[in-house]
Amino acid sequence: MSENPPLPSADLRAMAWLLGAFTLLTVGYFTLPLEWFGDRRPVLSWTVFVAALAGLSWLMLAKIVGVIRGTAKRPVAWLAFLIFLAMIIFSATYYVLGAHKAEFAGLETRLDALYFTVVTMATVGYGDITPAGQTARLVVVLQIGYNFVFLAAAAGTASRAIRGNVERRIRRDR
Repeated sequence: MSENPPLPSADLRAMAWLLGAFTLLTVGYFTLPLEWFGDRRPVLSWTVFVAALAGLSWLMLAKIVGVIRGTAKRPVAWLAFLIFLAMIIFSATYYVLGAHKAEFAGLETRLDALYFTVVTMATVGYGDITPAGQTARLVVVLQIGYNFVFLAAAAGTASRAIRGNVERRIRRDR
């Protein structure tokens, strides 16, 4: 029986970068003053949300195209990071919307917003937190559309990149 070779240092660096990025995004999500957004500053709030989603979409498309062309560096780490970033953007948006009680039933905390985002991304839908207002429903529809288009493409692209890496390693080891 053969022994598994150690991970290359580049893989270890990518995993460390990804862990650090996840940690920073999570700490930022739970500590940044999101109360600054919302009803008092609706134009700023929508501008930031739309800009964040547009920037994220552009980055996601760039990485997907890079994988298809074979030019992307560390595509799986980047795509995992971008999926997590999408989760944080939607969670922050739901938290800000949840401050206005008419928008969500059952959403009180940042953890509730994160939980709702994950449940929506996973298409589970437990029903314990529900969008009640029109604005919340609009953002949920946007997230579901975003999940169908970008996250499904990112997951498929990551799968393609992993399969290509495995095939190259098999050929190299033969």
